[in-house]
Amino acid sequence: MAPSERRAGIVGTNIGYSLSPVLHSAAYGALGLDWTYSRLECDAEGLPALVEGLGPEWAGLSVTMPGKRAALTVASHVTERARLVGAGNTLVHQPDGSWHVDCTDVDGVAGALLYAGGYQPTPGAHAVLLGAGGTALAAIVALAEASIDSFALVVRDPASAADALQCAERLDVKIEVHRWADTDFGKLVAAADVLVSTVPAGVADVHVEDLASAPCVVDVIYHPWPTPLAAAVQARGGRTGTGLDMLLHQAFGQVTQFTGMPAPREVMRDALVEATGGTLPLPLA
Repeated sequence: MAPSERRAGIVGTNIGYSLSPVLHSAAYGALGLDWTYSRLECDAEGLPALVEGLGPEWAGLSVTMPGKRAALTVASHVTERARLVGAGNTLVHQPDGSWHVDCTDVDGVAGALLYAGGYQPTPGAHAVLLGAGGTALAAIVALAEASIDSFALVVRDPASAADALQCAERLDVKIEVHRWADTDFGKLVAAADVLVSTVPAGVADVHVEDLASAPCVVDVIYHPWPTPLAAAVQARGGRTGTGLDMLLHQAFGQVTQFTGMPAPREVMRDALVEATGGTLPLPLA
């Protein structure tokens, strides 16, 4: 099949705002591929039928909410890290017509942590993680790969931590669950090497002075920027990884898996910086 006939896209709901087309289109152009990258509105229930109906011209799909868990059900092969997270954001069409699913969200968190946040992996390090959703699970896997072996997970309702506890058990890392309303954030963060906030805008604002004291901070929010947490980190001269850093670094793996070619990292970074008005530096390795 000629390269010009190849297609890829992002699938999910409310994806009109997505910056994935910026990243993928820039990458394919730099790689000399005349591919198209589309937005496909689809909920989790409709994902199996959509995937089944795609022809051989489709190289892959970037899966966003609410279909990340459903992505595991449509794939013949699931990577270990996608199993650990319990969700996949990358569906790759195989030559035999089957689909392979991966979770490059793990790469996204790692990129935000190591390159933007400046974390230097240290065996036995400890992390504080705010929230227990899908991004938090990807963060647990990424942080475990970066030598962190214990976590303090802060949530409003401890019952919401069940998936995170299972993920930590599979990774053989320690995790303690703390109820948000009962937490002494100053004491908790004082023992941390890394802090990752996956909670929505405004939730953690009252605690930013304590949270910003962590040696390395990742705040998944990137709009509006800077967040109160990021501003507090910057005020003390620190660095903050963001959701944009995560978006960029997860897209590298998707492009490589879709095309079989190394992702043009600088081209993709520059395209994202331009699309967002140069708000963030988005450092690379």
